[in-house]
Amino acid sequence: VGCSRHVFPHPGDWPAHVHQTGYWFLDEPAWTPPSELSAFLESGPAPVYVGFGSIGTASQAEATTRLVVEACQRAGQRAVLATGWHGMSGSLALPPGMLRIESAPHAWLFPRMAAVVHHGGAGTTAAGLRAGVPTLVIPHGNDQFAWGRRIFELGAGPRPIPRRRLTAINLAGALTALRAPELRASAAELGQRIRAEDGLTEAARIILGTLS
Repeated sequence: VGCSRHVFPHPGDWPAHVHQTGYWFLDEPAWTPPSELSAFLESGPAPVYVGFGSIGTASQAEATTRLVVEACQRAGQRAVLATGWHGMSGSLALPPGMLRIESAPHAWLFPRMAAVVHHGGAGTTAAGLRAGVPTLVIPHGNDQFAWGRRIFELGAGPRPIPRRRLTAINLAGALTALRAPELRASAAELGQRIRAEDGLTEAARIILGTLS
C-alpha cells in the first residue's frame, strides 16, 4: 500500500503479507521554472496554489476561475492558478497578485507555497502533505472526499468544501483559515514525518524479498 502510515494508520487487522510502505514519490531530477513564475514568487509573500488537475470541464472553466479570483481578492491572497486540463480558464485576465500557469512539478512548487488548494486527488494530496504546507481540498467525487476529510482530521487543513457547494464567500473564508498558525504547525510536522519515509525503497525491498 503506497500511503503513509502518518496519514492513514496501519490497521491492526491486516495480515502479515500486507505492507504499508509510505508514499511512492518519483520526482523529476531537475526543473527550471519560467522566469515569470520565479519573478512572481520573489515579488511578495508566498502565494496559495489553486489547481484542479484533470478535473473539470471546459464549459465551466471561466466561471470557476472567476469564483477563485473573487475569493482570493476577498481574502487578500496572492495566488498561483494552475489551469491543468480543463479546471480553469487559460485566457481570462487576472488581477495583480495572481499568476496563471499551465502546470509545474508539485515537488518544486508546493514547498514554495503558503498553502495548496486542489481537488484532492491521491497524488496531489500526497505532494501537498509532503511539502508541509496546509491543504484545502475541494472534492469533486470518488476518493477525493476521503482525502479531504482525513486532512481535516489531521489538523493539516480546514474542512473540505465539496465542489457543488463552492462559492467565492466560503472559499475566501477557507483561504483565511489556511493562515492559522495551528494548521501551519500541524502541516509542517506531518510533512517532516512523510519526508522521513522512503516508500519506493521499502516497496522494492519487499518485492525483492519475495524472490529470495
